[in-house]
Amino acid sequence: MSTFEHSKLVQDINHNLAALRKSQPEAMQAFGQLARSSLAEGAINAKTKELIALAIGVTQHCSGCVGFHVKALIKLGCTRAELDEMLTICVYMGGGPALMYAAEVIAAWDSMSAPK
Repeated sequence: MSTFEHSKLVQDINHNLAALRKSQPEAMQAFGQLARSSLAEGAINAKTKELIALAIGVTQHCSGCVGFHVKALIKLGCTRAELDEMLTICVYMGGGPALMYAAEVIAAWDSMSAPK
C-alpha cells in the first residue's frame, strides 16, 4: 500500500470542494448542517458517533472519510485502544477489504496524532 499524508488529503479535499461550495452553497451548507447535527452530543456521545462514522468510512473504502474522522477522533480524545476495538468490528463486518482500510486508519492515526 502506498502511504500518503491524510492531513494533506483533508486539506486537498477542502480545497477541491471550494468551487462546489461557491456554486452550490445551499446544498453544501445543508450537508454541513446534517454532519454537525448528526455528530452532536445526544443519547450517543460525539466520540462514539465519530467511531461509527469512521467504521462506515472503512467499510465503504473512503480514504477521505478516514482522514476527516481520524482527525475528529483525535480532537475528541479517542484512545488507540478504542480505535483498535472499532477496527476489529470493521474487519468482522467487512472482511479483507476492511482490513486493508484498517491499516490505512492506523497509518493516519499514527501520522495525525504524532506530536508536531
